Amino acid sequence: MDVPVVRPLAFVNAPPSSPVAATGPRWTRIGRAAATVAILLYLALVIAPPLAGPAPSSALATRLIQPLRPLVGALYLGHGYRFFAPDPGPGHAIRWVMRMPDGTTRSGSLPDPTVDRPRLLYHRRFMIAEKIAGLVPAADAPADVRRESKPQWQPLVMGVAGQLLRRHGGVEVELSMVEFDLPAPEDVIAGRSAADIETPLGIYAFASSAEPNR
Repeated sequence: MDVPVVRPLAFVNAPPSSPVAATGPRWTRIGRAAATVAILLYLALVIAPPLAGPAPSSALATRLIQPLRPLVGALYLGHGYRFFAPDPGPGHAIRWVMRMPDGTTRSGSLPDPTVDRPRLLYHRRFMIAEKIAGLVPAADAPADVRRESKPQWQPLVMGVAGQLLRRHGGVEVELSMVEFDLPAPEDVIAGRSAADIETPLGIYAFASSAEPNR
């Protein structure tokens, strides 16, 4: 026996639904233009810093970021993603040898994974070494290049030397920049590696003032 299908009366007699008209505020043409400009500006603020830093970077990227630097700094968008990829390049460290008041010597490096704890402290000191490495030319660079770059990196190196002398109570400290070899995959397979490159940064000691000099 066939059973009749029973449908709810509300569904049978319900009128066809009609689209609900939007009641919210509508964008004006000026509002749309302003929002588009704001989005594009923020996109530029996100993209430009990794392209322009850290050094070395292209002249075009450096030129494009100049008018954006105030906003990049205010929004904390100065991220150096290019430092880590796609080609991070060789690593750097600052080696130091200190002469103590009793005539003995003490040595170390900045950063030092065996001493710099917690990990954040190691990272901070690692970035100090990389910052200075980006400013110091190679030891075989022309004399005029090394002379012109010295006012940029030497104040930073003097700060490092002063902190080391205060911490360890030394008389003078000799600093050098070390660039560690980063072998290519084929060199790793073949077991080849180049020697580390060491660039002298000078010998520093406290003068009569509280600042170290060379």
